[in-house]
Amino acid sequence: MSLKARLAREIALTGPMTVADYVVRCLHDPQDGYYATRPALGEGGDFITAPLVSQMFGELLGLWVVETWMRLGAPERFRLVEVGPGDGTLMEDALRAMAGAARLAPGLLEACDLILIEPSAPLRAMQAKRLANADPAPRWAASLDRIETDAPVILIANEVLDCMPARQFVRTEGAPSANLWAERRIGVTDDGDLIFGLVATTGDFAGPNIDVEPGQVWEISEQQAAFGRDLGRLIAETSGAALLIDYGRDRPEAGDTLQALKRHAKVDPLAEPGEADLTQWADFPLALEAAVRAGADVTGCRGQGDFLRALGIEARAERLAAARPDAAPVIARQLDRLIAPDQMGTLFKAAAIFSPHSLSIPGFET
Repeated sequence: MSLKARLAREIALTGPMTVADYVVRCLHDPQDGYYATRPALGEGGDFITAPLVSQMFGELLGLWVVETWMRLGAPERFRLVEVGPGDGTLMEDALRAMAGAARLAPGLLEACDLILIEPSAPLRAMQAKRLANADPAPRWAASLDRIETDAPVILIANEVLDCMPARQFVRTEGAPSANLWAERRIGVTDDGDLIFGLVATTGDFAGPNIDVEPGQVWEISEQQAAFGRDLGRLIAETSGAALLIDYGRDRPEAGDTLQALKRHAKVDPLAEPGEADLTQWADFPLALEAAVRAGADVTGCRGQGDFLRALGIEARAERLAAARPDAAPVIARQLDRLIAPDQMGTLFKAAAIFSPHSLSIPGFET
């Protein structure tokens, strides 16, 4: 039985499903979930991430790790953690840059304990293959709460928040004293097709503190808030810094951001559950506020373009082009893809969570 048929049967028996629960099932169902069984990254897959656009992205994040470690006082031991490492390309490029900088940061690689957090078995296999000869060798952990807290943590999470789903609520018409919100859920037709519908809220959602027009969607992600809380707690307890890069909002605002991608094209998110990658925008304000409440400090958000420029991506592109003149046009296109405002430069944003002391975070200095 297909995942769509199983979901339709479940909804018929138990009632409409929240958008968040639906996304989790589509991505992580053990039998048919997208990430559990068939993640397809890269130009020949369903979507492409910044590390697959150019080696420059991972290399610069590797240098970000080096500089952060040095600003922490070059501790004799630290844990380098990547959450959601994809196929391992980002970390492979980062480690290469870290090795190249080792003469300027003696003891860096010897101090590094590399940990990858990845729920997808197929992606873990890709990471293990790509990083088979990595120095330091990686080990895997199931979640943030499995990270030991006896050494500073430097963490990278690229396109992780957007995989953590949100419930959706719709502002309805009505008098001020009425319940003005309904939850958008997935139901099933008599023919077994999945459809969106509205269900009256039960009091667990009172609405945001800003005006929202009738018909607009408000998203709230309990998973993103929990991730921010757990990450803030880890960083506050261990000292160190975490870098979040994702596409999404840097201020509270309404909007339906649920999308499904298959072969780089948007498709109906209800048409083929488990066959496409489902995402919703990262909610940076929500995650960062949760981190602060857990005891950490945070930076503001910067556009990915501004952040990568601050780390020196334009100079890196010039050096690569000088070494490979034949590849200069490709390098220029890759640079544009990563930093141009009409590409990934503005929609994608960066923010950092760090231990509450005077640590200055590379790429966020004003």
